[in-house]
Amino acid sequence: MDYEEEVEVDQNFPLFSRKTKPTTRKPVPVPTENPKHLVKETNSTPTPNHISFSNLGLAEWAIQTCNELGMKKPTPVQHHCIPRILSGQDVLGLAQTGSGKTAAFALPILHRLAEDPYGVSCLVVTPTRELAFQLAEQFRALGSCLNLRCAVVVGGMDMISQTKTLMQRPHVVIATPGRIKVLIEQNPDIPPVFSRTKFLVLDEADRVLDVGFEEELRVIFQCLPKNRQTLLFSATMTSNLQTLLELSANKAYFYEAYEGFKTVESLKQQYIFIPKNVKDVYLRYILSKIKDIGVRSAIIFVSTCRSCQLLGLLLEELEIDAAALHSYKSQSLRLSALHKFKSGQVAILVATDVASRGLDIPTVDLVINYDIPRYPQDYVHRVGRTARAGRGGLAVSFITQNDVDLIHEIEAVLGKQLEKFECKENEVLEDITKVYKAKRVASMKMMDDGFEEKAESRKAQKLKMQHERKGRNKKQKRERVAKDIED
Repeated sequence: MDYEEEVEVDQNFPLFSRKTKPTTRKPVPVPTENPKHLVKETNSTPTPNHISFSNLGLAEWAIQTCNELGMKKPTPVQHHCIPRILSGQDVLGLAQTGSGKTAAFALPILHRLAEDPYGVSCLVVTPTRELAFQLAEQFRALGSCLNLRCAVVVGGMDMISQTKTLMQRPHVVIATPGRIKVLIEQNPDIPPVFSRTKFLVLDEADRVLDVGFEEELRVIFQCLPKNRQTLLFSATMTSNLQTLLELSANKAYFYEAYEGFKTVESLKQQYIFIPKNVKDVYLRYILSKIKDIGVRSAIIFVSTCRSCQLLGLLLEELEIDAAALHSYKSQSLRLSALHKFKSGQVAILVATDVASRGLDIPTVDLVINYDIPRYPQDYVHRVGRTARAGRGGLAVSFITQNDVDLIHEIEAVLGKQLEKFECKENEVLEDITKVYKAKRVASMKMMDDGFEEKAESRKAQKLKMQHERKGRNKKQKRERVAKDIED
């Protein structure tokens, strides 16, 4: 990785102690030579039977809560990371999706909170709004006997009420980077709220540490105390995470329990090679059979917000109950769609990659890649929504002639070939006319709703924000250069 000029930032979190150029999204291997300040442990073997939560140093109430939630034995990431966090170490934990990473940091944080329940004890930064709300649910469940006050601070919600909530100093704040940055900058009373924060957690750290969030993270770090613990958890290793390991100023614990971009053995992965113009026909056929094959619920992943909206309307016309989740929807509608799916009101969720990270819904037995993702790691995160915690699951990918290279790259990264999904073409195409008619109606509904105009307006607003950000970055760079000259 290439670097430019030095800047002075929080030495407890040195990744951005240098201005980095944009990084590739492809993973890089963990360094073979372990930095001498870094304690690294690689162990993905199951936790021994004699190890329980009572062996990890947790308080009795936490052990009892785990039992009540059906958590009988810690997973490997919990077994190795919880004692390290309780001992005061910074931790970077890498483990596959569905391996129990949230409890690995939430339980020791709640243990410390119970000893000193004053002020904002923990700030969790996560890349998506949906994941923020799920993390809050998990914190509340694990801290149910503590009268835990947990606040979610994300975009799309009223900033005045969020400011009032922060001023009441909840125990745990879970935030997306953009919204917490805005609140910190716009209200001088907010930074002191975090003066006693003991833990900073970056969940899905590979995404949070992307160069696109650099400005937000700088603002966040400036209002946090220097003597905090920093905990990073991710399912994938990236160049930014490797850089953080190499630059870490303090002795940290690095737990690694995954072998690159792999999927679990209990996940059955299949493909259908079809012409692009009949993808919807095949989708309807599969969805009509889900009850017959024992599927309780399914997530359909698409590449764009437009495709997500259109597919949701199409399924509605075909009288298939489904919810659509994408970033062009208001936050209230996004939460409503997710609630309907999680509560079982609808069995189908059509979503963009906003739903590919971290969401843990035990009833998801099927993932359909309606569109093949551009990057193998996105495929791994998508299919990781099923076959979690030792359960089985099925992933079916629709492959057109334009997707052959993408699927070959995915197979190369996985180290395995996808199996062919068997179905009779004549049965599938029986309803082709019905599906085509429904799609025309769905397209007209999108036009009547003004979706395209709203999308263009949102795109223009996003471009404007990016332009303003670039302007601010250039200004800050000039100011730093001027300061260096003066010094």
